[in-house]
Amino acid sequence: MNQIIKVVENNVETKGEKMKLEFGSYSHNEAFARVVVSAFMARLDPTVEELEDVKTAVSEAVTNAIIHGYKNTYGIVEIRGEIEENTIKISIHDDGVGIENIKKAMEPLYTGAKESERSGMGFSFMEAFMDEVEVLSKVGEGTTVVMKKTIGNRTV
Repeated sequence: MNQIIKVVENNVETKGEKMKLEFGSYSHNEAFARVVVSAFMARLDPTVEELEDVKTAVSEAVTNAIIHGYKNTYGIVEIRGEIEENTIKISIHDDGVGIENIKKAMEPLYTGAKESERSGMGFSFMEAFMDEVEVLSKVGEGTTVVMKKTIGNRTV
């Protein structure tokens, strides 16, 4: 099995930190994505709960890209991360089949993979664990899920 994993950029700039990662659409890379995003956000000193929230949302978005975006074909999943002050923004992109009806796809329990045992809760989990979730998609061209979470909004 040939696999491409490529860290494309990791720049520290005066306005924030950025990261871009590309990897093959194999299901085992979902765990890899979680680890990379965890390491990227570590400088924000997140709580365990904040870290798990972001990791879960990333898992769901990457799994959607692999299972629904590429539908048993090979493709590249791209993750972009940005940190500005205490907010992390994560974008997950695929060049897969796209989503025909985003509003319907984001409904709890809806799944586009009727033949599988999918629960249809991916977008619901993303929305529950992140502060903002935006889905951009075009049929035949792919999907981008953009998620934001502010880290450290806690009282001591």
